[in-house]
Amino acid sequence: MIACLRLFSALCLAALLAACASSPSSSLGELPRTPDASIEQLLDQAVAAKTPEQASLLRLSAADLANRQNNPGRAAQILTQVQIELLKPGQQVFAATLDAELAMGRNQPKAALTALSHPSLQRLSELSVEQQIRTHTVRARALEADGQILPAISERVFVGPLLQGNDLSANNEAIWKLVAALPPEQLQSNATDDLGGWLSLARSIKGAGTLEQQQAAIDTWKAQNPKHPAAIQLPTTLAQLRALTSEPLTKIALLLPQEGPLAAVAKALREGFMAAHYQAQQAGQNPPAIQVFDSSRLTSMDEFYREAQAAGVQLVVGPLEKPLVKQLSTRPQLPITTLALNYSDAGPAGPQQLFQFGLSAEDEAREVARRAWADGKRSAVAMVPKGEWGDRVLDAFRQSWQAKGGTLIAAEHVDQPVALAQQVADLFQLRNSEGRAQRLQSTVGTQVAAQPTRRQDIDFMFLAATPQQAQQIKPTMVFQYAGDVPVYATSHLFTNSNDHAQYMDLNGVRFCETPWLLNANDPLRQQVVTQWPQASGSLGRLYAMGVDAYRLAPRLGQLKTMPESRIDGLSGSLSINPARRVERQLPWAEFVDGKIQRLPDTAQ
Repeated sequence: MIACLRLFSALCLAALLAACASSPSSSLGELPRTPDASIEQLLDQAVAAKTPEQASLLRLSAADLANRQNNPGRAAQILTQVQIELLKPGQQVFAATLDAELAMGRNQPKAALTALSHPSLQRLSELSVEQQIRTHTVRARALEADGQILPAISERVFVGPLLQGNDLSANNEAIWKLVAALPPEQLQSNATDDLGGWLSLARSIKGAGTLEQQQAAIDTWKAQNPKHPAAIQLPTTLAQLRALTSEPLTKIALLLPQEGPLAAVAKALREGFMAAHYQAQQAGQNPPAIQVFDSSRLTSMDEFYREAQAAGVQLVVGPLEKPLVKQLSTRPQLPITTLALNYSDAGPAGPQQLFQFGLSAEDEAREVARRAWADGKRSAVAMVPKGEWGDRVLDAFRQSWQAKGGTLIAAEHVDQPVALAQQVADLFQLRNSEGRAQRLQSTVGTQVAAQPTRRQDIDFMFLAATPQQAQQIKPTMVFQYAGDVPVYATSHLFTNSNDHAQYMDLNGVRFCETPWLLNANDPLRQQVVTQWPQASGSLGRLYAMGVDAYRLAPRLGQLKTMPESRIDGLSGSLSINPARRVERQLPWAEFVDGKIQRLPDTAQ
């Protein structure tokens, strides 16, 4: 019986080495294939192998088998025992690819990209199609997770011709999802290859204002690019877009207060809304008629809807007042589709006909979480104003950050500026450092020169603060030996003033902001600022929201049907969540020597 077992083991080893070993004619080496042996048998055979190269190849096969059996921890442990330098180039590519796949499983895209930088990857094109697909796919995933969107797209475009059937369709869907998320400035290309075709398709659709114009843009692009993969089989979202039908929007009611505490806000929204309307007219479009209603004189929303229906209104933009929005959200249905310009409290989504849009501070808190995570940050502290607003912003950040897997170590609520030094010290545990120095001095009995040091497990600070608060917090961090901690902030610290001196104290702070305030070259913004100079400052965010409300109006049905689609607006990149609330993703900038410097965009 023992002799039979020994014979079986010897046969397994011989068969595996025959499958793994390099043939005399191949300088690349045969790649491991899924063996009949178990992981334990492979590891036992590695111990008994005649050469270190054979042992490494057997362990590599065992690591790959463990990964295929959904045991990545075991696979990684075995892979550390593989002496990759003893393997032939093709086998080194296999090992590097497996290493990258395991790193991606741990959400470590930079480690994956490091693994895929091995010199052996220069010979990837000489290997089997299966191996090329496997390697290019994990590289594309790593690039995307690392925020390198254009390189990730290029990688997927490159691997496309190697794919067939469902794999090809899935790859094209992934390409379109990435391309559609690119900001307009990254879509500019005159290339005529497949990548250039994807970019021109996204450009043509983003440049179309209405559903009908988007559908026409798709048809025109297909006619110009008949052999492109997306022309042969449209990505699902574009196929759905082609199938959508909509009743032409001919009349909109703009419902805003002309008196009362919100009149100034409403004025900026109205002027932005009408500016977008006039721009559409100048472009030769056939925009809907606009009828303005004064919500400050309303006696009943039911009476308003009856009047609007009698006037032929198909869509209501407004109201702005939160009590009216909350009232609408409690109704079972509305007689006319309505885009409210504020949010009701969190709770039931409300009637199907109600959409909600606003400049939500919670959106910006979630945006900070998204950006910091994309930048590789994993642990945070936070400073927010004391009060209900600060609590809401902190809760939004905490929920989004923890959902991604991030850690919020501590948070402070700013109230009295005189307490800032103590609050910053508490966040970074500087007093603990001072206490250690005092204990050491007491122990040795002599004066000890020791500089306080902060705790080292903090990757960044989330900051929501007014300009005045922020201009005190950052210098206090420097004073408290925490000036090297990156700060990610909401837009509330930025006023877009020309006083560069006030921003010197914010050097290095990163913040999210509306495209309106970061892109002074936008043609519509230039027209509006010429007529209303106040639109260049903080009020500009409201003008941008008014413009975007106009642009959202004809595309609410599209965004609802295809929730993964977005509109590149002047208040942010806009999408609609399942509760029919508009969510904004914002571009980023950094304070550098009293000026703002736009930062490259990252993955959605």
